[in-house]
Amino acid sequence: METERITPGTVLGWKGRRRFGALTAYDFPMARLLDEAGVPVLLVGDSLGMVVLGHPDTTHVTMDDMLHHVRAVARARPKALVGGDLPFRSYDTPELAVANARALVVAGADFVKAEGGREILPQLRAIRDAGIELCGHLGMLPQHVLEEGGKYRIKGRDEAGRQRLLDDARALEDLGAFACVLELVAPPVAAEITRACRRMATIGIGSGSDCDGQILVTHDLVGAFPWFTPKFIVPRVRTGADIRTAAAGWLAEVG
Repeated sequence: METERITPGTVLGWKGRRRFGALTAYDFPMARLLDEAGVPVLLVGDSLGMVVLGHPDTTHVTMDDMLHHVRAVARARPKALVGGDLPFRSYDTPELAVANARALVVAGADFVKAEGGREILPQLRAIRDAGIELCGHLGMLPQHVLEEGGKYRIKGRDEAGRQRLLDDARALEDLGAFACVLELVAPPVAAEITRACRRMATIGIGSGSDCDGQILVTHDLVGAFPWFTPKFIVPRVRTGADIRTAAAGWLAEVG
């Protein structure tokens, strides 16, 4: 377990030396528990739209939602590096991207994450020029799931897709992103990106085991959202079922 606060430089220093884990956190108690467990990177992801707020996808998450949850996580004062997602339509222009990224930092985020590659390069460059730490997100982009018919598809299966991902990853690295989430990227391509980008850590989710780090939605890891679990995850515990059992048992005692 790290004794000093984790920084983007810490994460980059691990590249090629040790693999690391990252988990999502959306509130004070979960952030504190995960930090006490030694999780080095906590992401306040817009996945909170589904597993906390009950939306069908992340496109309904607002900046107000993100700021509320980033503040809650920051109150735990974790040693972990804390990131906040820029939600859907919050970085349509460079000016908007910088304003909202700054708001997340003021709320307590150490870095911000945005989905996309070269198509949003002006926005990402503006964020970096403002001195804000940046994590990219390539592969399956949840904020664009409706454009893909609501289906989550593995990316990089053909040569054109592979080259697009590599070019996007290199552009993010050149821009100064310290890390990039690779979501549902074909594992051989995720491994290639990890090798090719020496100045940017890769964080995989459903993209094989060769990335520099791995990230999961904590609710999936602990079975706290039992109505849906991604195919690539086996929950370590079943807290959702335990809550049902505890509540039913208490009700039986009351009645």
